[in-house]
Parts: sequence; structure tokens; C-alpha cells
Amino acid sequence: MYAPPQFLEINIDEIKAITQAAPLACIVAQTAQGLIANHIPLLSAPDGGLIGHVAAANDMHRLITEGQEVLTIFRGNDAYVSPNYYPSKAEHHRHVPTWNYQVVHVYGTINFQYDDHAKRAAVALLTRDHERRINGQHAWKMADAPKDYMQQMLDGIVAFQINVRTILAKSKLSQNRDARDYEGTISGLKAAGHNAMAAEMENRSKKPA
Repeated sequence: MYAPPQFLEINIDEIKAITQAAPLACIVAQTAQGLIANHIPLLSAPDGGLIGHVAAANDMHRLITEGQEVLTIFRGNDAYVSPNYYPSKAEHHRHVPTWNYQVVHVYGTINFQYDDHAKRAAVALLTRDHERRINGQHAWKMADAPKDYMQQMLDGIVAFQINVRTILAKSKLSQNRDARDYEGTISGLKAAGHNAMAAEMENRSKKPA
């Protein structure tokens, strides 16, 4: 990924926030049949890796070899940026459109897990995190489903863990603009309905340099 120094994201907390806010990652791998890509929700494991699961019918766990390196992409907020957002445009018109976005690339080796314990752990981690966020004390648990039904569902999946080797993150948020054009971009994004991107830029401008 092309990441000029001014857009390179090195803040660990910000990288974590991007991956947590956009857990549906794209896992890309080279196989004997060519490149494949699968969109799978992932969560961080206690050891810093990534945990997920796929349907047993998904050929991903057959096409990717054990311990193979994969690229996992987490896409954060993104928005089109018009030159009209910049107050300085009226003075010299030396601006072109661009795109603001946040993205995290995670490189690591993948290991598939077919045992019942690993599959239960993968599902429990995923549902616990999202159910608590949505339903609080009424969060759904695997124990809520009949045992035979839950076992049937588990028999139809394959768990996996990605052991992280390298993380490359990028926050392209108009850091290369002067203060008035930066503020103009925030106002323009708000007017266009890109409130999340505008809020991220506002929060960043308030952080110590």
C-alpha cells in the first residue's frame, strides 16, 4: 500500500479503533487457483492475533495452505473530497478532487482449526463482543440455542487464527492541507452527510501534535 509519511498511521490506539469499528475484513490470499478474497468478521485474540471462522463449504480453508501468509484489509471511513471545500480554491484554483479514507493492512500466517473447542471459542468471541454492544444484559449466548442445533451449526464451520507479522495503516485525512482548507474540508464533508469522517478529522485536529 502506498503510504506517504504524512498519511502513515502509527498510533496503536487509532489502528485498534479502525479495526474494531470495521470488523468485516477482507482476507486476500494467493492460491493454486489464483488470488482469492473473502469478507469475514474478525476479532483480536488475547495473544494479539486475529480470530474468525468460515463456512465449511467455503473452499478458502482448502485452497489456502496451512501457515500461509495472507493479507487482511480493514476499511474504515472514506469520503470524496471536492476542491470546492477549500477556501483557497477561489484564490488560485490550483486544486483537484481527492478521497479521504482510513485503512489497515494486516499481514500474517493463517492456521485453520477443525476441533470443536476452537470453533466454539471463535463463535463465542464474535457473538460476545457484538451482542453485548447491541443487546447489553440481554445479549444472545450460544447456550440460548438447543444443544443439538448449536452442534449442527458448529459442525458446519471451520475456525482459524491469523498470527500477525506486520501492520501497515493509513489515515489520509487532509493532513497535507493548511488550517483553513482543513476546516473547509470538515465543513464540506458535514454538508455532504459524511459526518463520521468529519468527526474523525475534528478529533484529530484536537490531539496534541
